[in-house]
Amino acid sequence: MAFDIYFGSSVTKFLKKADAILYQRIAEKLQALSNNPFPQDAKRVRGHKEKVFRVRIGDFRVLYIISLEKKEVLVINIDKRPRAYK
Repeated sequence: MAFDIYFGSSVTKFLKKADAILYQRIAEKLQALSNNPFPQDAKRVRGHKEKVFRVRIGDFRVLYIISLEKKEVLVINIDKRPRAYK
């Protein structure tokens, strides 16, 4: 039941700038999301038209949308907590 993971343009840009340790931590979390897009630490983000979820990676937040029909996870933003929700 593996889901395909896709990135928005801002996510690709963020990952290119991330240091190796942060990149590794994010990659591990995204791999886990492809196996289970609804982990226990995922929370629903309010204020969006779509159902947006978030998971924590230290001070960073990964915001994503799940498409169950297509078996896809679209990562729309990765950023530090204060900036992630804007």
